[in-house]
Amino acid sequence: MTAEPFRSDGNAYGTEASAAPPPTGLLDVLNVSAMVLDSEGRIVFWTPQAEGLFGYTAEEALGKYAARLFIHSKHLKAVVRLFTEVLETGRSWAGTFPIRHKDGSSRLMEFRNMRLQDDLGDVYALGIVADHTLLQRVETDLALCERLISQSPIGLALLDPDLRYLLVNPALARIDGIPAEDHVGRRLRETLPLPDVDTIESLLRQVLTTGTPLLDQYHVGRPPGDPDHEHAWSLSFYRLEDPGGRVLGAATSLVDVSERHRAAAEADRARRRLALIAEASTRVGTTLEVDQTARELADIAVPQLADVVAVDVLDSALACRRSRRPDDGPELFRALALKAAHPTVALRAADPPGDVAAYDGDRLVTLCVHTGRPVLVRHVGDRDIPRIARDAEAGSLLARAGVHSYLAVPLIAHGEVLGALDLKRTRNPLPFDEDDVVLAGELAGRAAVAIDNARWFESVRNTALTLQRSLLPDHPPHHAGLDLASRYQPAQATSEVGGDWYDVIPLTDDKTALVVGDVMGNGIDAAATMGRLRTATCAYADLDLDPGAVLQHLDKITCDLEHYIVTCLYAVYDPHSRRCRIANAGHMPPALAGPGHPPVLLDLPSGAPLGVGGVPFETVTTDLVPGDLLVLYTDGLVETRHHAIDDRLAVLLNFLDEPARPLEEICDLLLYGLRHPDDHDDVALLVARAL
Repeated sequence: MTAEPFRSDGNAYGTEASAAPPPTGLLDVLNVSAMVLDSEGRIVFWTPQAEGLFGYTAEEALGKYAARLFIHSKHLKAVVRLFTEVLETGRSWAGTFPIRHKDGSSRLMEFRNMRLQDDLGDVYALGIVADHTLLQRVETDLALCERLISQSPIGLALLDPDLRYLLVNPALARIDGIPAEDHVGRRLRETLPLPDVDTIESLLRQVLTTGTPLLDQYHVGRPPGDPDHEHAWSLSFYRLEDPGGRVLGAATSLVDVSERHRAAAEADRARRRLALIAEASTRVGTTLEVDQTARELADIAVPQLADVVAVDVLDSALACRRSRRPDDGPELFRALALKAAHPTVALRAADPPGDVAAYDGDRLVTLCVHTGRPVLVRHVGDRDIPRIARDAEAGSLLARAGVHSYLAVPLIAHGEVLGALDLKRTRNPLPFDEDDVVLAGELAGRAAVAIDNARWFESVRNTALTLQRSLLPDHPPHHAGLDLASRYQPAQATSEVGGDWYDVIPLTDDKTALVVGDVMGNGIDAAATMGRLRTATCAYADLDLDPGAVLQHLDKITCDLEHYIVTCLYAVYDPHSRRCRIANAGHMPPALAGPGHPPVLLDLPSGAPLGVGGVPFETVTTDLVPGDLLVLYTDGLVETRHHAIDDRLAVLLNFLDEPARPLEEICDLLLYGLRHPDDHDDVALLVARAL
């Protein structure tokens, strides 16, 4: 003991209070009192509670011999012996014996006696006293409460106003995996296995302030005893007060509702899986482009399914070559799409879209396409990284990125393995499971069909485009009296190649035939029909016929071609007369521009398209002086789904306001100024300037 709590004159400090405060705690409820005796047995310290137990005030008790003041004579000898033993041996003593109250009555008291020593070496006897009957009743109540708490399946804890543990029952100790005794004195956040402990502490402080209980607060976390599984608890908070209304702290109860939580979570997860599959049906395969379809698959898989997604297709599948029998050898993959939910070095470990890389047979993605089955690594370890990464450097990047779970799913369409959907998790703490395998397989299956359709479409389209380009003339050579430039722009990937064409045909006497036509239709058949008509046009042009007569012959040929309608504009320019004769078969009117006059559309009889049959074609003559531009084009240059044709033709004329520009520049200006990314038709463009 130190000397500070006692005054050297033997008087107790703090005895000036005129009245005892109301009970505010368990010690006050028990009315526990304390007294200190010097080595002679005189009272040198006397608490206000002692006055309540013995009836003597501090003034009456201090300095008096305790044994003479309230010990019955028949117990005096025993008390003196116990007092001497405590002072001489230092052993504490506890027991029950009666005392004499100031009013003369005898009362049974519970004593705890121990020796104290101050910094001067003097010894004292400390006596702690409580009413035996009251103590027994409280002990009985506490024993009952303790038994109920210890056997309860509900986690229970008592906390002080600073939210430090005072008591924890075994059920709560099992929940957070910490022995009950190790909780005492620690704060709530040091033991509670919940990520939102800040919220819980805030709610507890609210309860401490208002006294209003909070019931059935739902919280989720991973207890140390079962870190691989998510648990849920229902928490309730109550304020604890002593009989006098003083706030002692708070009580918390935790009920494990994990089964209910898991059932609800599984139902929610199933709903989200169905929603993702439904979304994939509308977002994946919106175009007939392989790369776009792969990007759509990656976009929908991030972040709902994985943190990092790659779509890799076998190079042989993209080339539409018959797949060979799977073996254990390497495979050549072309990266089509790469997506991450957040910035990560894992992107640097993957092949950039467009790159081709060979993966050995021991790589997991190669195993996936060889077997045609998913490859799942729930928990990625050091031995798994080399089988996932393309090389050691990429493996180091994946490890830095925190890749902890991996899944590869084959892209299979019509029984053929096209490639693989590669999935990795870094920030998502959950490992891939069988449900994820099923979901990824469903997404991959839908995307594979779209990729398969797109690759075959692109193959056919490339074939048609190759045929189309092979049938068109090379860059027009020099012709007498004319400077020429031309362009051919195929339709975008969402549509097939059409039958648009242009031609420049040298004739006798330095004359030149200029032709632009459009076969209504698309694909290889349209390109082949265009080739036949172009050949026929060249043959009739050699006969030096009138433009209307040429169209008349072409109309007869077109009538023999089933299901085809063709528009065509045929013009013959004579540099000696500087006149141009033009006939139109249902085609867009040519534009004429030149120095000194604004651009205009030539007013020609529209005529009927080729293939209608029996309709004459009229030839119109117009002057083409030096510097004049004659612009022939197909409807794909000006027609759109969202604009009136007159407005588009006006825009075309605006682009011709400077006819002195180089012809190549004019072609590019028209093509890129009028064309839109979603245009669905081919464009043939032929520009001639009179010299």
